[in-house]
Amino acid sequence: MKRAARLFGVLLIALIAALLVRTAMYRPVPQPIPPAPSVAVDTSSAAARLAGAIRIPTISHQDPARIDEDAFLGLHAYLEENFPRAHGVLEREVVNDLSLLYTWRGSDPALPAVLMMAHLDVVPVDPGTQDDWVHPPFSGAIADGYVWGRGTLDVKSGVTGLMEAAELLVAANFQPKRTIYFAFGHDEEVGGKGGAKAIAERLGSRGVTLELVLDEGGAIVRGVVPGVEEPIAMVGIAEKGYVSLELTVEVTGGHSSMPPSHTASGILSAAVTRLEAEPFEPTLRYSGRFFSYVAPKMPFVRRVPFANLWLFGPVITSVLSSKPAMSASIRTTTAVTMIEGGVKANVLPTEAKAIVNFRIYPGETVQTVQTAVTEKVADARVKVEVLRDGEAFGTDPSPTSDVDGPGFALIERTVLAVAQQEGMVVAPYLVVGATDSRYFTGLTKNVYRFLFNRMEGEDLARIHGTNERIAVEDYAKTVAFYHEILKGTLAL
Repeated sequence: MKRAARLFGVLLIALIAALLVRTAMYRPVPQPIPPAPSVAVDTSSAAARLAGAIRIPTISHQDPARIDEDAFLGLHAYLEENFPRAHGVLEREVVNDLSLLYTWRGSDPALPAVLMMAHLDVVPVDPGTQDDWVHPPFSGAIADGYVWGRGTLDVKSGVTGLMEAAELLVAANFQPKRTIYFAFGHDEEVGGKGGAKAIAERLGSRGVTLELVLDEGGAIVRGVVPGVEEPIAMVGIAEKGYVSLELTVEVTGGHSSMPPSHTASGILSAAVTRLEAEPFEPTLRYSGRFFSYVAPKMPFVRRVPFANLWLFGPVITSVLSSKPAMSASIRTTTAVTMIEGGVKANVLPTEAKAIVNFRIYPGETVQTVQTAVTEKVADARVKVEVLRDGEAFGTDPSPTSDVDGPGFALIERTVLAVAQQEGMVVAPYLVVGATDSRYFTGLTKNVYRFLFNRMEGEDLARIHGTNERIAVEDYAKTVAFYHEILKGTLAL
């Protein structure tokens, strides 16, 4: 027994030593800050032009009949009026009446092109919350160092930011080597089928191939990772898929005074309970990579588990699973969103339905999710079908873009140059929502999702929420970021 105890003690000491050595070696990779851009952005004028775009209420609605087409056409005219140099050089096409595609011809048409994206539409303001805004949601007020209003973060700052950058570059006689496209869809907030999808199909029909696509989807955040004080520029390299499944139970009805052992609603409820009790298996495929960039910034003790995933992986997975935002980054999520059944309190329903929404993790597909759900429900009385969403039956996750290639390197270098902030980390991550860029994955292997927005704490709730705003100084850096990215395409 003593010999075994000594052996155990030696092994324990060796294990602890290995953990400590691996942690000590798990240090940040120095990211030298490139020289700051020399571009001179007229901050106040740029903010005023963004504010003007915010005042045009280009609101998306699921019902096309509710869309104010005049607002979108007004925004088209506003862009043309306020960015005359860009409109004198870039070719503009209107797609499906309300979306815009700009083409900036490159000097070498044989090279794959570059596509920059944003969208013209914004979400509605929740009824009853208008009075909660410090400044009205479509006022475009400039106050307290911010531009206020719906679209400042999501994502008219991308639209006007790109046009500002183009205006500056045209004025400086910049000539791109690769053709550059700007794609501004009008319906991203409701799926993007009439805008980005149609633009992608148009480019595809012309035989266009793309070296790089840059869309929204990531930002510069601070205070979201415990133990990391430095800002993190999160660049999306992939995004989850999406599908809603309809669970239906059909039985014989009757009077509630003589119920069967299980009603339609009871059978359905049991099925839903099983789905929530058996979530999809987690994986650290993307979160692990994100933390490999970020965790070295943590204090030593916090770094230990991330430096030794071979041992602490299950612990990290368990901790992440306990937080909805983190759980979404490590698995296909299950969300029961709608349940209906019955018409009267004393009548047995003949049918009960539930809608369950899934955000699909890369590696899974719409088909594998449907199969897994059928197996989890394990009840032949419950029919599991993909809910038709307009023309779509769901979308599979996007391919994963290269973090070691020139596209990611260009974004990383430009972020660091514009931010000029010691200790900033540029890290790849998985976008848990959906962006318009998913429609372009057939034209390129390099799709990245990032907008130069700074967000801390409560700012995250402002997206689609109350008091959406962007700092005037940050917006000037958004313009500088796009300016440098466009210049940087010369070296791709």
